[in-house]
Amino acid sequence: MTEYHTVYKGPEGETTQWDDIQRKMGNLPPKAPVWKPEKYAPEAEAVRDAAWVEGRDVGELREAADAFDDDRFLEEYRQKRIHELQAAAARPRFGSCELIRGNEFVEKVTNAGPDVWVVLHLFKDGHSGCGLLQTCLDELAGKYPSTKFLRIVATDAIPNYPDANLPTLLVYNDTKCLQHAVGMNHYGGAKRITPEQVAMVLNSWGPLCLSADQDEERAQQAQIRALVARMVDKKAEGARDEEDESSDFDD
Repeated sequence: MTEYHTVYKGPEGETTQWDDIQRKMGNLPPKAPVWKPEKYAPEAEAVRDAAWVEGRDVGELREAADAFDDDRFLEEYRQKRIHELQAAAARPRFGSCELIRGNEFVEKVTNAGPDVWVVLHLFKDGHSGCGLLQTCLDELAGKYPSTKFLRIVATDAIPNYPDANLPTLLVYNDTKCLQHAVGMNHYGGAKRITPEQVAMVLNSWGPLCLSADQDEERAQQAQIRALVARMVDKKAEGARDEEDESSDFDD
């Protein structure tokens, strides 16, 4: 006659007191860890916020139009970003070192605009140092057309300006004179002055001699910062208006 034995097993991972005693005595191997499924972690969706918009070019922003249909703030931001990039491509470009008169100083130097950097050479005809520096500035003006290079007869800008201070360079931005350099020593002297040396000195004072890519990036960053500030202020103002309306309703 066949004998049947019934074996009862508890939930997975559960042990009896006897088994625990045997394991302590070394008569049974260690209990196998209970398998548990890994915690579910959904893949994070790409967040298309203001920071995402800043890193896109015009083509990418146009292709992403559908992603912004449900967010008026970001859609407006996207449209403004496109306009700003297009405006950056059409911003003023100079390309030569223009001779100006004293009565043009305020218009063309002081009030050139907050986004325009001006390099002004105070010179005298026949002065050897002025001639060497002007040759370098003419080359740099053609190479870096986003910077406004100008020259003016020293005594036309400042009456009785001494020859001992020539050549003199002035750097203006946003109505302010930010730097001035007197003489040739800044550029290594008359024997060592080169366009590259002058460009290095100018770049130590500001973004004056940048490559086309560097200049484009600088202009875009400045425009983006201004745009973000305006958009953030606008959104914050809208939030305050909503809070005021909610307070009125509660009252």
